[in-house]
Amino acid sequence: QVQLVESGGGLVQAGGSLRLSCAASERCYAVGWFRQGPGKEREFVAAISWSGSSTYYADSVKGRFTISRDNAKNTVYLQMNSLKPEDTAVYYCAAASKLWIVAANYRVYTNYDYWGQGTQVTVSS
Repeated sequence: QVQLVESGGGLVQAGGSLRLSCAASERCYAVGWFRQGPGKEREFVAAISWSGSSTYYADSVKGRFTISRDNAKNTVYLQMNSLKPEDTAVYYCAAASKLWIVAANYRVYTNYDYWGQGTQVTVSS
């Protein structure tokens, strides 16, 4: 059973930055970040492949967020810049136990096998 622990959330003003970390108990295949705002469905934010050579982003965060991974530390990062109030949500890290070929798989939260407990990000206007 892979354990995932997120950290780095907090309160920030609009336009500010935060970096989220997802530390895994072992190396994972695909790792994704999802978020769930108040009264909203869980939505895809970003994902990264096993090697780190492929990254995927939701249109709403493209150009502002960057996902990366340090496989030596079994850690995935989400650098969030130019934050907006609509980015306010609980952010979850998720990992897959299988290697995916199809890019679309990364965006579907039900495809992931392991989840962290979530970290709150609040962006004030």
